[in-house]
Amino acid sequence: MMINDAIADPPRADTPKKVWRRGTLIYTAGGLMALFFWLLWGDFAWSMKERAIYPVAQLLLRQFGARDALVGLLIGSLPMAMAMILGPVISVHSDRHRGRWGRRIPYLLIPTPFAAVSMMMLAFSPPLGQHLHAFLGANSPGASACVLIVFSVFWSLFEVATTVANTILGGLINDVVPEEIIGRFFGLFRAVSLVAGIVFNFSLMGKAEMHYVAIFVVIAAFYGLGFGMMCFRVKEGSYPPVESLPVTKHGGKFWSGFRAYIRECYAHSYYRWIFLAMTLAAISSVPLNSFSLFYAKSIHMSMDSYGKYLALTYGISLALAYLLGSLADRFHPLRLGIVAMALYALVTLWGGLFATTNATFGIAFVGHGVLSGTYGTGAASLAQRLFPRTKFAQFSSAQGIIGSFFYMIVPPSVGIFLDLTGHNYRHTFTMSAILATLAVIALLVAHRGFMKLGGMNNYVAPES
Repeated sequence: MMINDAIADPPRADTPKKVWRRGTLIYTAGGLMALFFWLLWGDFAWSMKERAIYPVAQLLLRQFGARDALVGLLIGSLPMAMAMILGPVISVHSDRHRGRWGRRIPYLLIPTPFAAVSMMMLAFSPPLGQHLHAFLGANSPGASACVLIVFSVFWSLFEVATTVANTILGGLINDVVPEEIIGRFFGLFRAVSLVAGIVFNFSLMGKAEMHYVAIFVVIAAFYGLGFGMMCFRVKEGSYPPVESLPVTKHGGKFWSGFRAYIRECYAHSYYRWIFLAMTLAAISSVPLNSFSLFYAKSIHMSMDSYGKYLALTYGISLALAYLLGSLADRFHPLRLGIVAMALYALVTLWGGLFATTNATFGIAFVGHGVLSGTYGTGAASLAQRLFPRTKFAQFSSAQGIIGSFFYMIVPPSVGIFLDLTGHNYRHTFTMSAILATLAVIALLVAHRGFMKLGGMNNYVAPES
């Protein structure tokens, strides 16, 4: 009977094709596939840069005698200080920009060559530092110190360009990807990032100490071309006209805009809890991520083995990525984030108690990576689901200010603590467990506010 009914009532030839919408953008299945391809291609280039430059930079800094506190300052605090200063300015300008290239693409495209060139120059910090040492002569602070000075200059330039693009990339995704599938998109986004991590750590991590020049140069060129191609191929839609900023009696547009920014982003207690929860969750993995490489060296693990553990972590996370994105679309990224962060707290607590050998460190390290990645994938669309769409970059930067403040404090604080404890890197697990526990508490409070504002079906983001 069911077969006969199906034959007797075939689909109509003029059945309209399914389309997806985001603002003024309308996608067919083919258009959506093209959008995903170019965004994911740009993400692959971005991820290769991120996966390669930070561990290689750590190795280079250690080769030239940088202390843990300096590593934490350069790798952690300095980028966050830049994000804290540049993020709000760039985000508000991007939200309000109207041009033929859209409101996001110009802020992504312009910094790209600067990031690529400065990354290439990082590769040549050692010979340039030696030249600086020779030039200064008797006034030189030492050859290694000169290398660190040159490295720090180009690292700062690299981070300026990276900060600008990183501030805006989430805004582009928010503006062009349909909301009903944004969790699954971020699952794919995470998968591409993990593929980049697997490629680098499985194939190149063991060679990083000897071949850092080639790695920096090749990754820089690939990033410049790949991310630039994404900027040219992804098209934005039209945006509503921008409201003029009010001018108060006692200040110009800058101060009026500044006061409006603070009032809109921080006056509502709900957003303050979201900002705190997202920040604590993000920084919970910082103690381990900042010093896991040194941890491995302290227990005499080879860099090849360390890279293989990272590759295993990324492989497991890759298998979970799309599933987690689908779960986020179905159950909400806030709820998924609470579960993931609670599990992360338990695993890092175990690592703090037992990760003293290569085997136990490997188990705890893989668990840390998989569960921090589970949170990162499952909660990747959290800002897109909770912040006002018309002012997304503004609210995202407001959360970034809070995050930058903590990132400025946590890495060097961890480094100083490790210096004082004789480089007992097992404490990094314990610190991550404490931060994760605090994150779970803040996420639960944020969830209560989310439910009061409509919950899963009727949520409306407050704008003031």
